Amino acid sequence: MVTRDVSYFVFDIESVADGALLSRLRYPSDSLSPEMAITKYREELIEETGKDFIPYTFQLPVSLVVAKIAADYKLTDLVALDEEQSRPHEITRLFWDGWRKYGKPCLVSFHGRGFDLPLLELAAFRYGLEIPDWFAESKRSFEQPRNRYNIASHFDLHEWLTNFGASRFHGGLSLAANLIGKPGKMDVSGYMVQDMWNAGKKAEIHDYCRSDVLDTYFVFLRSRVVAGEITIHEEHAIIEHARKWIESRAKNSPGLHRYLTAWGDWKSPWEAVKEEPLST
Repeated sequence: MVTRDVSYFVFDIESVADGALLSRLRYPSDSLSPEMAITKYREELIEETGKDFIPYTFQLPVSLVVAKIAADYKLTDLVALDEEQSRPHEITRLFWDGWRKYGKPCLVSFHGRGFDLPLLELAAFRYGLEIPDWFAESKRSFEQPRNRYNIASHFDLHEWLTNFGASRFHGGLSLAANLIGKPGKMDVSGYMVQDMWNAGKKAEIHDYCRSDVLDTYFVFLRSRVVAGEITIHEEHAIIEHARKWIESRAKNSPGLHRYLTAWGDWKSPWEAVKEEPLST
């Protein structure tokens, strides 16, 4: 039974490489430790592509934060799954079970179709989890939740901003968030997560994931303004509700405190014109 009004799951994932899998599949004759296999593959990727981010097929989710959003677009909760232990199999189970428990709310992500959802689907495959209502293979293709163009089941903001890949969106989530006054990337970026995990900085990874989810949420709100679902004045009221919600919890959360410290408010260019003094 659904106990609360939750219409959207705004979410983000942080992941790290599965070193044992890399060692077994890419370097079977080298007898490399998981750590050595990760290091070697990252070095190869840098030489080949200039970047050391390992493909999602060799990754495991270690942080997954969900913002629960009501039908009126208000933030009701912000949860890091299996936060204390960060177990990939439990994070995966909790996500899919939660999605089902809350009545299969619309998933909201930034580039989730290209990374987060494939990673979660592959994790379900790896751990033998049943998610038939996500695949829904008996339905018509456009009604299946994982269909690329089914925005009622998964609203990918990157897809929305680029018209499903018709253009390139340079700057990513951080740019989109900054356009509306929100922090975007602060002291952590995605490429740093592997080294943070190796250093035992789980709490910092969860805090980074929370920030990305909040940025995604505020970008989602602005998308609803542009689409005509809410007015800009309604957006302001919803954002103020969220700010108070975050503020009430920031004392016990270093990550939320940093987010509030970097908080900015969007300024209307029309209001700015009104505030300018008349020239004499």
